[in-house]
This record gives sequence, structure tokens and C-alpha cells, in this order.
Amino acid sequence: MTQMKTAIGLMSGTSMDGIDIALIRTDGRGKVERGAALGISYDAKFRDRLKQALEEAKAIRQREERPGTLADVERELTMRHASAVQDFLKKNNILSAYVDVIGFHGQTVLHRPDQALTVQLGDGALLARETGIAVVHDMRANDMAHGGQGAPLIPAYHAALAAGLPAELRSGHPVVFVNIGGISNLTCVGTGGQTVAAYDSGPGNTLIDQWVEAHAGIPYDQGGMIASEGRVLTNLAERYLANPFFSGTKRRSLDRNDFSPPAGADASLEDGARTLAYVTAAAILRSAQHLPERPGTYIICGGGRLNRIIMRDLTELALRDEAKVVSAEAAGLDGDAMEAEAWGYLAVRSLEGLSLTFPGTTGVTEPVTGGVFNAALGSLPSASD
Repeated sequence: MTQMKTAIGLMSGTSMDGIDIALIRTDGRGKVERGAALGISYDAKFRDRLKQALEEAKAIRQREERPGTLADVERELTMRHASAVQDFLKKNNILSAYVDVIGFHGQTVLHRPDQALTVQLGDGALLARETGIAVVHDMRANDMAHGGQGAPLIPAYHAALAAGLPAELRSGHPVVFVNIGGISNLTCVGTGGQTVAAYDSGPGNTLIDQWVEAHAGIPYDQGGMIASEGRVLTNLAERYLANPFFSGTKRRSLDRNDFSPPAGADASLEDGARTLAYVTAAAILRSAQHLPERPGTYIICGGGRLNRIIMRDLTELALRDEAKVVSAEAAGLDGDAMEAEAWGYLAVRSLEGLSLTFPGTTGVTEPVTGGVFNAALGSLPSASD
């Protein structure tokens, strides 16, 4: 019988707004017990450093390169994650000795799947030393080495969660998990409980965030308040939705820079936010047309589910295909913590030598495991030892 392990997952997504932390116990297969979760926001100064890191990362040609300030940013980012773990443990009265592994995503600063190049800032060895807990990081690279897109990685966790969904959400048709972060991605879990397909579905919050920050000086459109005052500019929306990404026969993963926000002259603040919210929703449904089966339910997680305009558009568009849209919370899940939970789950799968990615999720030639293991030198034995 496979032993359950306790894992902490750490996620810092393409929205660059902070660190999500979640605790789970799992066997890395079908058994998942979800625990406490916490979100820690980055301050504006560090977010600016990360934005600069995105620009400097464009010069990278080999994964190990850290031009400009990237090495300093990587160390600071890692230390912030270490501090976040320590705060999380203290807040929840958890001893580090009882955590078997940390799944550390790091911060993606470059993702070029066509060149088999992906870079996530984050020093796994340093995090292991600082926390006294073993760390698995760099989980995308092995997938790319075997012909995959390096994303999405979360589908293995979605498949495990699907088994525990209420019967009314699983009746007769596949369930699609949609994560709306900076980039949106979807996972289709078939009626038999197996992942049917998974891929990036288009821009998520990133265009809206960039638009309102440039024209209103705020990091995001909270709850869709700005969008609610605008109207959809059909020509602008179709300009995005006509992108070959949506019609191409091959699904591919996206970089934050694959789609750019409109020019300032293209729209007012409100109309721009409203149009981009529609694009976010419509992109998900257009990408879902490439699924081999028609979905019955879309479960929405990530920050985008808090934008009521995106959710309203999604609901209306899905209804045309006789599908329903529910938030992660309505399905008994945590839409903020799901990606962090997934990284803890994947770390356990990595320890067990289990596959992280599959031909139907990333396009990898065969199911492969991945991740780099960093021992917690000098730490106390874990609960599983």
C-alpha cells in the first residue's frame, strides 16, 4: 500500500501578484486530503522587479543564464518563498519535520515551447536549506526534453479531484477544469475519470491587468468593476479571437507575451476592460471546441473567477452549448489554492517516480516524470521516515 505524504505546494503565477501556499496529504495517485492554504501578496516594488525580470529574460538562450538582475531577483524570490513557508507553518501550528516535501514552482520569466526553452526563477537548493524541508522544483523541463510543451502540468491533479466531485457535476458529460490566471488553461476529465485533454486556452487576466495598470494605475480590475461600466468592442474582440492560436490544429502552451494589450487609442478605459473580459471568456470556449468530447460542466478556478463580468460571459457562452459554469467553491474546492495544491501533489508524484505529464496534456511523446529533488540537509527526519 502506497504511503500518504504531507506536501506543501508553492505557486507564483504569471499574474505576479504573490505566493499561494497550500498543504495537502496524498499518495500521489487518487487519494487527496486538502489542508490549510494562504495567499501572500507581493509589494509593488517587488512586482516592478519581476516585470523588469521579464524584459531581461528575453535575452536568455540557455536555461541556466541569468542576465542583468535575474540572479539577484531569483535569490530574493526564493527567500520570500522561504519566509512564506515559515509564516504558513507558524500560522497553522505545523512543525517542519512533519512535512515531507515542498513543491516549488518558482516564477516563470520565459516560456518558448517551440524552442524547448522554459525558465522559472527559483533556487530549490536554497529553499530546502532555509526551510529544512526537501524541495522538488523545475518540474517543466523534462517534459520539454521529451517533446512536450512544458504546460499545463496541473491536469494530473485535476483528474484526482474529479473523482470526488458531486454526482450532479459529473453526470453524463466530461468535466472541464478552467484555471484563469495570467494565462488560462483547461483540463477535460472524461466520464471515466481519465484526463481526456489539457492545454492552454488563451489569455486570462494578463491583458486586463496590463490594460488597467497602464490606463488607471491599478494592478487589476477588482471584481470586474471597471469592465462593468464599459461595452464590448466587437472589432477589437474579434482581432484577438482571430489569432491563429485558436484555429490551429495543434494546441500549444503560451507565454505571457504572446498576446499584447490594445493600444491606448483603441478603447476607453472601461470599454477596453469590458472587451478584454469578453475575450478571456470567449477564448476559453473557442479553445474548448478542440476537445474530443462536449463538456457538461466548467469548473472555474484562479483569480479570474472573481471577475463577475468574465464569469457572466462564460456562463452565457457555455449555455449556448448546453453546458453549465460553476466556481470552484460551488464544487466544494478552493479556487485560490488549487494550483498551489497541485504543485504539492506533483512533488509527491515526482518523489514516487510517477508521470507528471502525458501525450494528451502537453504533447510529450510518452508519459514522463520530472522535477529536481533537493534534500533538506541537516533537517529533522520527516514523518514518513
